[in-house]
Amino acid sequence: MLAKNIFGYLYILLLPILLCGCHDTPEYNDDPYGNFDALADIVGSRYCFFQEKDIDWKTLCSEYRKKIKPDTKQLELFQICSDLLDELKDGHVNLSSRFNTSYYRAWWSDYPQDFNLRTLQQYYLKFNYFTTTGIDYTMLSKEIAYMYYPSFSYGISENNLDYILALLSESKGLIIDIRDNGGGMLTNIGSLVGRFIKEERTGGYIRHKTGPGYDAFSDPYPIKYKPARDGRIMYLDKPIIVLTNRSCFSAANDFVSVMKQLPNVRIVGARTGGGGGLPFSSELPNGWAIRFSACPINDSEDRLTEFGIDPSPGCEVHCTDAQLAEGKDAILDFAIANLLK
Repeated sequence: MLAKNIFGYLYILLLPILLCGCHDTPEYNDDPYGNFDALADIVGSRYCFFQEKDIDWKTLCSEYRKKIKPDTKQLELFQICSDLLDELKDGHVNLSSRFNTSYYRAWWSDYPQDFNLRTLQQYYLKFNYFTTTGIDYTMLSKEIAYMYYPSFSYGISENNLDYILALLSESKGLIIDIRDNGGGMLTNIGSLVGRFIKEERTGGYIRHKTGPGYDAFSDPYPIKYKPARDGRIMYLDKPIIVLTNRSCFSAANDFVSVMKQLPNVRIVGARTGGGGGLPFSSELPNGWAIRFSACPINDSEDRLTEFGIDPSPGCEVHCTDAQLAEGKDAILDFAIANLLK
């Protein structure tokens, strides 16, 4: 049901974008100027965070267009276009050709990593843990359960979640570690959240562009999350800590936004990487694919999530590379100590 709800929302939201793309679309030549102008127009009419990032897209496009000449080669044109897109400072923005894919990395690369998988596996999990549908899980002690979910691209079946939570059900508290989770499928958020709630909740809001204006958006559509159906194993009324770092992006960012509103949940670690926009894809005359954020997804109080989600008050923790190399994970240690209290 949740998957149908989410895909229904996305269909409703994307339909106006798809329909407006079928009419009054300018024709661009397959040459350096035509491909650049197509890119500028597609992004300019549909990207959703110009106002929030204080970006004057038309001025930027004018400046970068001056770097193009009629005989500009493909590699040089690709670099000019990639540099323009980097001005958006958005990890959801990619330009893809047969020879390269551009990607804005500074959303996470300018921040501490705060995580080391080898440290986790060797010193905390002792290389002894269960794995199913991409989730590593175990009991860290008699009181504390632990799950590591590295990517929302791994599909989660309801049966697998039953097995996981059955093994962890006797714990007094649960740690859900999503550090370095770069996102994936939105439907997996609902599968997880549904095991921690008793009643339907509004997890956030989504809008679509209704025109080329920077502020042309639809009314917000609520994104609903429902408890898992009867008979499924739940994890309720116990403290839960979600571990985050800057490399939590897109669907992982949305998951943190939803979980943070639950009264028994605390977010521990570093501010997430953001990525609060639903991506949209199009194509230039030369066949290059362009992908960018087109529909903003806000939190349950309709606040922007594009720039990341802060840890719960008093729960910001960081790990130095030196500490991690010594087998000490300060973020995980903080979570364990708090659950033991």
